[in-house]
Amino acid sequence: MTAPPEICVLGAGAFGTALGVALAGRGPVTLWAREGAAAMQAARENRARLPGVALPEALRVTGDPDALSSPIVLIAAPMQALASTLQEHRARLDGRALVACCKGIDLATLLGPSALIARTCPAATPAVLTGPSFAADIARGLPTALTLACADAEAGARLQAALAAPALRPYRTTDVTGAELGGALKNVMALAAGIVLGAGLGESARAATITRGHAEMVRLAQALGAHRETLAGLSGLGDLVLTATSPRSRNFAHGLALGEGHPPAPGVTVEGIATATATRALAARLGVDMPLAATVAAICAGEMRVPDAIAAIFNRPLKEE
Repeated sequence: MTAPPEICVLGAGAFGTALGVALAGRGPVTLWAREGAAAMQAARENRARLPGVALPEALRVTGDPDALSSPIVLIAAPMQALASTLQEHRARLDGRALVACCKGIDLATLLGPSALIARTCPAATPAVLTGPSFAADIARGLPTALTLACADAEAGARLQAALAAPALRPYRTTDVTGAELGGALKNVMALAAGIVLGAGLGESARAATITRGHAEMVRLAQALGAHRETLAGLSGLGDLVLTATSPRSRNFAHGLALGEGHPPAPGVTVEGIATATATRALAARLGVDMPLAATVAAICAGEMRVPDAIAAIFNRPLKEE
């Protein structure tokens, strides 16, 4: 039996496919798809999730579970599906270098991706790949810089070398908590920014929302032992700027629709909704003040109307920055 390529991407959504395309520029990569693998392999395109992007020859699409025996597995599953994905494939994944490529906080456990990996696959080396990135940009070969977080510095260095591609530049950190929370919480603040703009409060109010939202991100991250500097990097501020300002951001677009009073687009995964709920619970547990995150959670849950939420935020007591 031929040994699998060094890298396998588990999950053939838009982001997983884009990572596979980018990494195939440096060598053979396997893209594991739960459904439609044969069709993608034959068409050399993921027409459902990333249409118009040709799959390079070095990228093989398969549904064979043995492909998950690669030394490095990038898990490109939605955050709320990560726990079940790990459990389903734990026999093959345990002992590998597992790089989570999702952003969020698990609703059931209030854990981040690396903690879920450690809980389910204790012999694995957990890592996280996060930062400002749209799948279409990565797939087109546009320059993209990401944060690669791994608590094991030596393992992180090896992963950094393995995951560096011609237009994909990973920056390494051992602050896994900070990198995870930056990627998770920016989705909540992107929802807030969209709500503000959709409600007609203007660009200045959006800038204030982004700034105060970042302060909330830092507070929660530090309460969990992360470094402030990490939240000022690619996985925090960088990803926040992209997600809270671009109409291509699903979280921002969803917030915009909520602010305008329109029904959001159906069938679109908006990770920030579940993350807002989890963040509100986690902040309450730790006693961290996060009014924006709590307000977003209340709006998304239908507990508060947008005009009432805006009034509540602007009527908070004045204080120092």
